[in-house]
Amino acid sequence: MVPTTARAPTVEHELDGTTTEYDDVPVAGDHVERLLRELFTEHWAEITVGPILQGAAWEIRFVKAPTLTMLDGYLTTDTGAWHFHLCVGDTRAGGRDDLAQIRRVARAAFFQTTGEQMLTVFFPNPYYDDASERLRAPDFTRTALWEDFRRRYRA
Repeated sequence: MVPTTARAPTVEHELDGTTTEYDDVPVAGDHVERLLRELFTEHWAEITVGPILQGAAWEIRFVKAPTLTMLDGYLTTDTGAWHFHLCVGDTRAGGRDDLAQIRRVARAAFFQTTGEQMLTVFFPNPYYDDASERLRAPDFTRTALWEDFRRRYRA
């Protein structure tokens, strides 16, 4: 169940001088799985996903709705030509409790700057169109999906 009252955002000051504001999403139970299922089944055409790590950024747009399956705690997102697995639930991890603990997503959040995380979902941007072309004037209606998910899924 989604909490009815949200916790205050967490603000972190990074070494490079940036400030990141996080609205955490509960990771217990099936909360992250439900969030991703909704994003990937109902809003797949509107989002870009992928990890952003130091030295690498994968910005993936779906060309059709992916197929989602769950096995041993891993949500598999399959486009046919490629797929990825995210550990969002309880896993046996070959009977290794220590591995099971580190494999499962430990933190999920909506955030306002960049950072290193397991998966980034890029919501529609008010400054760019769907082809990533800069708009002449911001279109803040493009933030509706972000605002809706942020409101419904934050901790």
